[in-house]
Amino acid sequence: MPPHGSKSDKQDASLLHRRDPYEVLGVSRNSTDQEIKSAYRRMALKYHPDKNANDPKAADMFKEVTFSYTILSDPEKRRQYDAAGFEAVETESQELELDLSSLGAVNTMFAALFSKLGVPIKTTVSATVLEEALNGVVTVHPLPLGTPISKKVEKQCAHFYSVMISEEETQGGLVCRVQSPDKSKFKLLYFDREETGGLNLALQEESTKVGKVTSAGMYFLGFPVYRLDQTANSMTSAKDPDAAFFKKLDGFQPCEITELKAGTHVFAVYGDNFFKSVSYTIEAFSAASFAEEKKNLRTVEAQILTKRVEISKFETEYREVLAQFTEMTSRYTQEMQVIDELLKQRNEIHASYTTGPPIKRSRSRIRGSFKDAKEDGQIRERKSTRDRPKKKKWFNIHLKGR
Repeated sequence: MPPHGSKSDKQDASLLHRRDPYEVLGVSRNSTDQEIKSAYRRMALKYHPDKNANDPKAADMFKEVTFSYTILSDPEKRRQYDAAGFEAVETESQELELDLSSLGAVNTMFAALFSKLGVPIKTTVSATVLEEALNGVVTVHPLPLGTPISKKVEKQCAHFYSVMISEEETQGGLVCRVQSPDKSKFKLLYFDREETGGLNLALQEESTKVGKVTSAGMYFLGFPVYRLDQTANSMTSAKDPDAAFFKKLDGFQPCEITELKAGTHVFAVYGDNFFKSVSYTIEAFSAASFAEEKKNLRTVEAQILTKRVEISKFETEYREVLAQFTEMTSRYTQEMQVIDELLKQRNEIHASYTTGPPIKRSRSRIRGSFKDAKEDGQIRERKSTRDRPKKKKWFNIHLKGR
Protein backbone atom coordinates (compact mmCIF):
# COMPACT_ATOMS: atom_id res chain seq x y z
CA MET A 1 0.00 0.00 0.00
CA PRO A 2 1.59 3.31 -0.99
CA PRO A 3 2.30 5.69 1.86
CA HIS A 4 0.04 8.72 2.27
CA GLY A 5 1.66 12.09 1.65
CA SER A 6 1.74 14.65 4.44
CA LYS A 7 -0.31 17.83 4.39
CA SER A 8 2.78 19.92 3.61
CA ASP A 9 3.61 17.61 0.67
CA LYS A 10 0.12 18.10 -0.75
CA GLN A 11 0.46 21.86 -0.37
CA ASP A 12 3.82 21.82 -2.14
CA ALA A 13 2.29 19.79 -4.97
CA SER A 14 -0.58 22.25 -5.31
CA LEU A 15 1.88 25.14 -5.43
CA LEU A 16 3.77 23.46 -8.27
CA HIS A 17 0.58 23.09 -10.34
CA ARG A 18 -0.56 26.69 -9.89
CA ARG A 19 -0.10 29.03 -12.79
CA ASP A 20 1.40 32.48 -12.55
CA PRO A 21 -1.42 34.95 -11.61
CA TYR A 22 -0.18 37.40 -14.25
CA GLU A 23 -0.39 34.63 -16.85
CA VAL A 24 -3.89 33.63 -15.71
CA LEU A 25 -5.23 37.18 -16.05
CA GLY A 26 -3.23 37.86 -19.21
CA VAL A 27 -1.44 40.96 -17.87
CA SER A 28 2.21 41.96 -17.52
CA ARG A 29 4.06 42.29 -14.22
CA ASN A 30 4.13 46.08 -14.48
CA SER A 31 0.37 46.34 -15.09
CA THR A 32 -1.56 48.98 -13.18
CA ASP A 33 -4.29 48.16 -10.67
CA GLN A 34 -6.89 49.33 -13.17
CA GLU A 35 -5.52 47.02 -15.92
CA ILE A 36 -5.56 44.06 -13.52
CA LYS A 37 -9.09 44.86 -12.39
CA SER A 38 -10.38 45.17 -15.96
CA ALA A 39 -8.74 41.88 -16.99
CA TYR A 40 -10.26 40.10 -13.99
CA ARG A 41 -13.77 41.36 -14.67
CA ARG A 42 -13.54 40.42 -18.31
CA MET A 43 -12.41 36.86 -17.55
CA ALA A 44 -14.72 36.42 -14.55
CA LEU A 45 -17.64 37.36 -16.77
CA LYS A 46 -16.50 34.87 -19.40
CA TYR A 47 -16.13 31.90 -17.03
CA HIS A 48 -18.86 32.77 -14.50
CA PRO A 49 -20.87 29.71 -13.31
CA ASP A 50 -24.14 31.39 -14.34
CA LYS A 51 -23.04 31.28 -17.98
CA ASN A 52 -21.35 27.86 -17.78
CA ALA A 53 -23.64 25.80 -15.59
CA ASN A 54 -22.56 22.37 -16.91
CA ASP A 55 -18.93 23.09 -17.71
CA PRO A 56 -16.52 21.91 -14.97
CA LYS A 57 -13.51 23.32 -16.85
CA ALA A 58 -15.08 26.78 -16.83
CA ALA A 59 -15.78 26.43 -13.10
CA ASP A 60 -12.11 25.57 -12.45
CA MET A 61 -11.01 28.46 -14.62
CA PHE A 62 -13.31 30.83 -12.70
CA LYS A 63 -11.75 29.72 -9.41
CA GLU A 64 -8.24 30.19 -10.82
CA VAL A 65 -9.09 33.66 -12.13
CA THR A 66 -10.61 34.66 -8.79
CA PHE A 67 -7.65 33.27 -6.83
CA SER A 68 -5.17 35.12 -9.06
CA TYR A 69 -7.08 38.36 -8.62
CA THR A 70 -7.12 38.06 -4.82
CA ILE A 71 -3.31 38.09 -4.93
CA LEU A 72 -2.72 40.81 -7.51
CA SER A 73 -5.48 43.15 -6.24
CA ASP A 74 -3.91 43.32 -2.77
CA PRO A 75 -0.74 45.49 -2.81
CA GLU A 76 0.89 43.60 0.07
CA LYS A 77 0.13 40.12 -1.34
CA ARG A 78 1.26 41.22 -4.79
CA ARG A 79 4.55 42.48 -3.33
CA GLN A 80 5.02 39.18 -1.45
CA TYR A 81 4.30 37.13 -4.56
CA ASP A 82 6.66 39.21 -6.73
CA ALA A 83 9.41 38.71 -4.15
CA ALA A 84 9.07 35.00 -3.35
CA GLY A 85 6.17 33.41 -5.24
CA PHE A 86 3.22 31.50 -3.83
CA GLU A 87 5.06 30.38 -0.70
CA ALA A 88 5.21 33.97 0.55
CA VAL A 89 1.47 34.46 0.19
CA GLU A 90 -0.82 33.35 3.00
CA THR A 91 -3.16 31.30 0.88
CA GLU A 92 -5.33 30.32 3.83
CA SER A 93 -6.37 33.93 4.33
CA GLN A 94 -7.43 34.60 0.77
CA GLU A 95 -10.85 36.21 0.64
CA LEU A 96 -13.16 35.23 -2.19
CA GLU A 97 -15.87 37.52 -3.50
CA LEU A 98 -19.34 35.97 -3.59
CA ASP A 99 -21.93 36.66 -6.24
CA LEU A 100 -25.09 36.51 -4.10
CA SER A 101 -27.31 36.17 -7.16
CA SER A 102 -25.73 32.78 -7.91
CA LEU A 103 -26.25 31.39 -4.38
CA GLY A 104 -29.23 29.29 -3.41
CA ALA A 105 -31.60 30.33 -0.63
CA VAL A 106 -29.87 28.15 1.98
CA ASN A 107 -26.36 29.36 1.13
CA THR A 108 -27.57 32.97 1.12
CA MET A 109 -29.03 32.46 4.62
CA PHE A 110 -25.71 31.05 5.87
CA ALA A 111 -23.79 33.95 4.30
CA ALA A 112 -26.16 36.45 5.92
CA LEU A 113 -25.78 34.72 9.30
CA PHE A 114 -21.98 34.77 9.14
CA SER A 115 -22.06 38.43 8.13
CA LYS A 116 -24.24 39.24 11.15
CA LEU A 117 -21.74 37.42 13.37
CA GLY A 118 -18.96 39.67 12.09
CA VAL A 119 -17.34 37.29 9.61
CA PRO A 120 -16.06 39.42 6.69
CA ILE A 121 -17.83 38.38 3.48
CA LYS A 122 -16.90 40.18 0.29
CA THR A 123 -19.49 40.26 -2.45
CA THR A 124 -19.18 41.00 -6.15
CA VAL A 125 -21.56 42.57 -8.63
CA SER A 126 -23.90 40.06 -10.24
CA ALA A 127 -22.60 38.63 -13.52
CA THR A 128 -26.03 39.24 -15.04
CA VAL A 129 -25.83 42.97 -14.29
CA LEU A 130 -22.31 43.23 -15.71
CA GLU A 131 -23.23 41.31 -18.85
CA GLU A 132 -26.32 43.43 -19.50
CA ALA A 133 -24.25 46.60 -19.05
CA LEU A 134 -21.52 45.29 -21.37
CA ASN A 135 -24.15 44.45 -24.01
CA GLY A 136 -25.71 47.91 -23.66
CA VAL A 137 -29.18 46.67 -22.74
CA VAL A 138 -29.59 48.54 -19.44
CA THR A 139 -31.84 51.56 -18.90
CA VAL A 140 -29.88 54.71 -18.02
CA HIS A 141 -31.70 57.62 -16.32
CA PRO A 142 -30.38 61.21 -16.40
CA LEU A 143 -28.97 62.62 -13.15
CA PRO A 144 -28.81 66.43 -13.33
CA LEU A 145 -25.99 68.09 -11.38
CA GLY A 146 -27.11 69.29 -7.97
CA THR A 147 -30.43 67.42 -8.07
CA PRO A 148 -30.71 64.47 -5.61
CA ILE A 149 -32.80 61.47 -6.67
CA SER A 150 -34.29 59.03 -4.15
CA LYS A 151 -35.35 55.51 -5.17
CA LYS A 152 -35.38 51.88 -4.11
CA VAL A 153 -33.34 49.18 -5.89
CA GLU A 154 -33.94 45.44 -5.51
CA LYS A 155 -31.24 43.12 -4.16
CA GLN A 156 -28.54 42.15 -6.68
CA CYS A 157 -29.96 44.67 -9.18
CA ALA A 158 -28.70 48.08 -10.31
CA HIS A 159 -30.05 51.48 -11.24
CA PHE A 160 -27.98 53.33 -13.88
CA TYR A 161 -27.59 57.11 -14.11
CA SER A 162 -25.91 59.38 -16.65
CA VAL A 163 -24.21 62.62 -15.60
CA MET A 164 -23.30 65.23 -18.19
CA ILE A 165 -20.49 67.67 -17.36
CA SER A 166 -19.02 70.55 -19.31
CA GLU A 167 -15.40 71.50 -19.82
CA GLU A 168 -15.70 74.20 -17.15
CA GLU A 169 -17.21 71.74 -14.66
CA THR A 170 -14.36 69.26 -15.22
CA GLN A 171 -11.89 71.95 -14.07
CA GLY A 172 -13.68 72.24 -10.73
CA GLY A 173 -14.04 68.50 -10.25
CA LEU A 174 -17.04 66.22 -9.75
CA VAL A 175 -18.41 64.42 -6.70
CA CYS A 176 -20.98 61.60 -6.73
CA ARG A 177 -22.42 60.44 -3.41
CA VAL A 178 -25.05 57.89 -2.34
CA GLN A 179 -26.69 57.47 1.07
CA SER A 180 -29.10 54.88 2.44
CA PRO A 181 -31.25 55.96 5.43
CA ASP A 182 -32.01 52.36 6.46
CA LYS A 183 -28.31 51.39 6.69
CA SER A 184 -28.58 49.01 3.73
CA LYS A 185 -25.55 47.59 1.93
CA PHE A 186 -24.95 48.82 -1.59
CA LYS A 187 -22.19 49.53 -4.10
CA LEU A 188 -21.59 52.75 -6.01
CA LEU A 189 -20.35 51.85 -9.51
CA TYR A 190 -18.70 53.85 -12.30
CA PHE A 191 -18.63 52.55 -15.88
CA ASP A 192 -16.43 53.28 -18.89
CA ARG A 193 -18.26 53.42 -22.20
CA GLU A 194 -16.87 50.98 -24.77
CA GLU A 195 -16.56 51.73 -28.50
CA THR A 196 -19.38 49.24 -29.09
CA GLY A 197 -21.67 51.30 -26.87
CA GLY A 198 -21.53 48.87 -23.95
CA LEU A 199 -20.58 49.76 -20.38
CA ASN A 200 -17.54 48.25 -18.66
CA LEU A 201 -17.22 48.45 -14.88
CA ALA A 202 -14.22 50.63 -14.00
CA LEU A 203 -14.65 51.63 -10.33
CA GLN A 204 -16.70 50.50 -7.36
CA GLU A 205 -17.07 51.73 -3.80
CA GLU A 206 -18.54 49.69 -0.96
CA SER A 207 -21.01 51.39 1.35
CA THR A 208 -19.86 52.02 4.92
CA LYS A 209 -21.78 52.93 8.06
CA VAL A 210 -21.48 56.61 8.94
CA GLY A 211 -23.63 57.54 11.92
CA LYS A 212 -27.25 56.59 11.22
CA VAL A 213 -26.79 55.97 7.47
CA THR A 214 -24.62 54.00 5.07
CA SER A 215 -22.84 55.99 2.39
CA ALA A 216 -20.35 55.78 -0.47
CA GLY A 217 -18.78 58.42 -2.65
CA MET A 218 -16.48 58.98 -5.62
CA TYR A 219 -14.34 62.11 -5.85
CA PHE A 220 -12.86 63.24 -9.16
CA LEU A 221 -11.00 66.37 -8.06
CA GLY A 222 -8.11 66.64 -10.52
CA PHE A 223 -5.49 65.42 -8.03
CA PRO A 224 -4.76 61.98 -6.52
CA VAL A 225 -7.39 60.99 -3.97
CA TYR A 226 -7.45 57.80 -1.92
CA ARG A 227 -10.02 55.18 -1.04
CA LEU A 228 -10.04 53.00 2.07
CA ASP A 229 -10.94 49.34 1.56
CA GLN A 230 -12.41 48.34 4.94
CA THR A 231 -12.31 44.62 4.10
CA ALA A 232 -8.59 44.48 3.31
CA ASN A 233 -6.79 41.88 5.46
CA SER A 234 -9.93 41.35 7.53
CA MET A 235 -9.33 37.61 7.92
CA THR A 236 -5.74 38.23 9.03
CA SER A 237 -7.00 40.77 11.54
CA ALA A 238 -9.46 38.23 12.92
CA LYS A 239 -6.61 35.80 13.62
CA ASP A 240 -4.29 38.40 15.20
CA PRO A 241 -5.97 41.12 17.33
CA ASP A 242 -2.93 43.39 17.03
CA ALA A 243 -3.10 43.14 13.24
CA ALA A 244 -6.49 44.88 13.31
CA PHE A 245 -4.60 48.03 14.27
CA PHE A 246 -1.41 47.65 12.26
CA LYS A 247 -3.24 46.62 9.06
CA LYS A 248 -5.90 49.30 9.34
CA LEU A 249 -4.31 51.56 6.70
CA ASP A 250 -3.24 48.79 4.30
CA GLY A 251 -6.44 49.33 2.32
CA PHE A 252 -5.71 53.04 1.90
CA GLN A 253 -4.89 53.07 -1.81
CA PRO A 254 -5.05 55.70 -4.58
CA CYS A 255 -8.11 55.76 -6.84
CA GLU A 256 -7.44 54.63 -10.40
CA ILE A 257 -9.28 57.62 -11.92
CA THR A 258 -8.61 61.13 -10.60
CA GLU A 259 -10.48 63.30 -13.09
CA LEU A 260 -13.23 63.06 -15.70
CA LYS A 261 -13.32 64.52 -19.17
CA ALA A 262 -16.18 66.64 -20.45
CA GLY A 263 -19.08 64.56 -21.67
CA THR A 264 -21.53 61.97 -20.32
CA HIS A 265 -20.52 59.61 -17.52
CA VAL A 266 -22.43 56.62 -16.17
CA PHE A 267 -22.83 55.70 -12.50
CA ALA A 268 -24.94 52.97 -10.91
CA VAL A 269 -26.30 52.00 -7.49
CA TYR A 270 -26.16 48.23 -6.88
CA GLY A 271 -28.31 46.62 -4.15
CA ASP A 272 -25.97 44.49 -2.03
CA ASN A 273 -28.35 43.33 0.70
CA PHE A 274 -28.83 39.59 1.23
CA PHE A 275 -32.63 39.62 1.17
CA LYS A 276 -34.25 43.06 1.02
CA SER A 277 -34.24 46.01 -1.36
CA VAL A 278 -32.19 49.17 -0.76
CA SER A 279 -33.60 52.67 -0.30
CA TYR A 280 -31.09 55.31 -1.39
CA THR A 281 -30.50 58.90 -2.45
CA ILE A 282 -27.93 59.68 -5.15
CA GLU A 283 -26.57 63.08 -6.11
CA ALA A 284 -23.78 64.43 -8.32
CA PHE A 285 -22.46 67.98 -8.13
CA SER A 286 -19.56 70.19 -9.15
CA ALA A 287 -16.76 70.57 -6.59
CA ALA A 288 -15.75 74.02 -7.86
CA SER A 289 -17.15 75.77 -4.78
CA PHE A 290 -15.36 73.40 -2.36
CA ALA A 291 -11.83 74.87 -2.58
CA GLU A 292 -11.26 74.78 1.18
CA GLU A 293 -12.47 71.16 1.43
CA LYS A 294 -10.10 70.13 -1.39
CA LYS A 295 -7.17 71.70 0.42
CA ASN A 296 -8.09 70.02 3.70
CA LEU A 297 -8.57 66.66 1.99
CA ARG A 298 -5.11 66.77 0.39
CA THR A 299 -3.55 67.72 3.73
CA VAL A 300 -5.30 64.98 5.72
CA GLU A 301 -4.61 62.24 3.17
CA ALA A 302 -0.93 63.24 3.06
CA GLN A 303 -0.84 62.89 6.86
CA ILE A 304 -2.49 59.47 6.63
CA LEU A 305 0.17 58.31 4.14
CA THR A 306 2.91 59.53 6.49
CA LYS A 307 1.23 57.82 9.42
CA ARG A 308 1.01 54.54 7.47
CA VAL A 309 4.79 54.53 7.08
CA GLU A 310 5.26 55.38 10.75
CA ILE A 311 2.87 52.62 11.86
CA SER A 312 4.76 50.10 9.72
CA LYS A 313 7.99 50.97 11.54
CA PHE A 314 6.22 51.06 14.89
CA GLU A 315 4.86 47.55 14.32
CA THR A 316 8.41 46.19 14.09
CA GLU A 317 9.37 47.91 17.34
CA TYR A 318 6.15 46.83 19.03
CA ARG A 319 6.57 43.18 18.08
CA GLU A 320 10.15 43.18 19.38
CA VAL A 321 9.16 44.75 22.71
CA LEU A 322 6.14 42.42 22.97
CA ALA A 323 8.41 39.40 22.48
CA GLN A 324 10.72 40.73 25.20
CA PHE A 325 7.78 41.36 27.50
CA THR A 326 6.48 37.82 26.96
CA GLU A 327 9.93 36.46 27.68
CA MET A 328 10.26 38.60 30.85
CA THR A 329 6.84 37.60 32.22
CA SER A 330 7.69 33.96 31.62
CA ARG A 331 11.02 34.40 33.43
CA TYR A 332 9.23 36.27 36.25
CA THR A 333 6.97 33.26 36.85
CA GLN A 334 9.91 30.84 36.75
CA GLU A 335 12.02 32.95 39.13
CA MET A 336 9.13 33.26 41.59
CA GLN A 337 8.75 29.48 41.67
CA VAL A 338 12.50 29.01 42.23
CA ILE A 339 12.56 31.55 45.10
CA ASP A 340 9.57 29.93 46.82
CA GLU A 341 11.21 26.52 46.56
CA LEU A 342 14.53 27.80 48.00
CA LEU A 343 12.77 29.49 50.95
CA LYS A 344 10.88 26.28 51.64
CA GLN A 345 14.12 24.29 51.71
CA ARG A 346 15.66 26.91 54.04
CA ASN A 347 12.75 26.61 56.50
CA GLU A 348 13.08 22.83 56.51
CA ILE A 349 16.79 23.09 57.27
CA HIS A 350 16.08 25.48 60.17
CA ALA A 351 13.50 23.08 61.53
CA SER A 352 16.07 20.24 61.53
CA TYR A 353 18.30 22.07 64.12
CA THR A 354 16.94 20.37 67.32
CA THR A 355 18.23 17.84 69.93
CA GLY A 356 14.84 16.72 71.14
CA PRO A 357 12.36 14.46 69.43
CA PRO A 358 10.07 16.20 67.01
CA ILE A 359 6.80 17.34 68.56
CA LYS A 360 3.86 15.42 67.32
CA ARG A 361 0.40 15.94 68.68
CA SER A 362 -2.05 13.19 67.94
CA ARG A 363 -5.51 13.99 66.87
CA SER A 364 -7.01 11.99 69.78
CA ARG A 365 -5.19 14.19 72.35
CA ILE A 366 -6.30 17.32 70.54
CA ARG A 367 -9.87 16.08 70.46
CA GLY A 368 -9.64 15.05 74.15
CA SER A 369 -8.32 18.42 75.31
CA PHE A 370 -11.01 20.18 73.33
CA LYS A 371 -13.64 17.92 74.96
CA ASP A 372 -12.27 18.56 78.48
CA ALA A 373 -12.29 22.30 77.91
CA LYS A 374 -15.85 22.11 76.69
CA GLU A 375 -17.03 20.08 79.72
CA ASP A 376 -15.23 22.42 82.13
CA GLY A 377 -16.99 25.37 80.57
CA GLN A 378 -20.37 23.67 80.96
CA ILE A 379 -19.69 22.95 84.71
CA ARG A 380 -18.75 26.58 85.37
CA GLU A 381 -21.88 27.71 83.57
CA ARG A 382 -24.07 25.44 85.80
CA LYS A 383 -22.38 26.73 88.99
CA SER A 384 -22.90 30.33 88.02
CA THR A 385 -26.53 29.56 87.37
CA ARG A 386 -27.02 28.06 90.93
CA ASP A 387 -25.34 31.06 92.58
CA ARG A 388 -27.76 33.58 91.12
CA PRO A 389 -30.45 34.89 93.57
CA LYS A 390 -33.92 33.66 92.79
CA LYS A 391 -36.41 36.19 91.59
CA LYS A 392 -39.54 36.54 93.61
CA LYS A 393 -42.66 35.81 91.74
CA TRP A 394 -45.58 38.19 92.04
CA PHE A 395 -47.79 35.65 93.79
CA ASN A 396 -45.19 35.22 96.61
CA ILE A 397 -45.13 38.90 97.52
CA HIS A 398 -46.67 39.57 100.97
CA LEU A 399 -49.20 42.35 100.81
CA LYS A 400 -49.84 44.27 104.00
CA GLY A 401 -53.34 45.47 104.67
CA ARG A 402 -54.05 48.99 105.91
